[in-house]
Amino acid sequence: MISGKTLLIAHVGYPTESFKAPLIYNPWFESRGIDAVVVPMGCMAEDYPAFLRALFRLTNVRGALVTMPHKVTTVDLVDEITPTVEIAGSCNAVLRRADGTLLGDMFDGTGFVRGLAHKGFEVRGARCLVAGAGGVGSAIAASLAAAGAGAIALHDLRDATAEALADRLRKHYPSLDVRLTGNDPAGYDLVVNGTPLGMEAGDPLPFDVA
Repeated sequence: MISGKTLLIAHVGYPTESFKAPLIYNPWFESRGIDAVVVPMGCMAEDYPAFLRALFRLTNVRGALVTMPHKVTTVDLVDEITPTVEIAGSCNAVLRRADGTLLGDMFDGTGFVRGLAHKGFEVRGARCLVAGAGGVGSAIAASLAAAGAGAIALHDLRDATAEALADRLRKHYPSLDVRLTGNDPAGYDLVVNGTPLGMEAGDPLPFDVA
């Protein structure tokens, strides 16, 4: 039951019809007696900066889950970002702290790493190949680094994009072995497809598996 004490978590993006977070989090909150609710909020890109500022002027809003097309824009709208956000260049969660400041974080890669752990794969010390240095690949690479990966090799058809991601990883994890490489998966413990390939039936793999 929603009351005046209920904490609101906005789920902001456009369009809202595909949003899954309310279906996942709200039953979980209810089952554990947590007085909070995730509320879908459709917001167009041109309205988003003003909307986000206004949203957090509401005293019962605790945070926001951010989805397309606002993940990149959000980075410059919060007061502080985590290393994962700085590496990924995008943000999908905002927390309002006790002093009213906004902290931006990125959970896409964190969820991926937790999924690996659930399947019994140990990231710490692993040699990882990540294909794709865009938003998805960057978020996953950042979380692999945070989880203690032994080495991360990056492959992207856009050399400048891959090099920029490598530089950001080296800045935050100076002892991590980060390099640019081709698409041969041989010799790696973990191979990650962070490209759009695979979204459609019949797509080729971004790796040379011959």
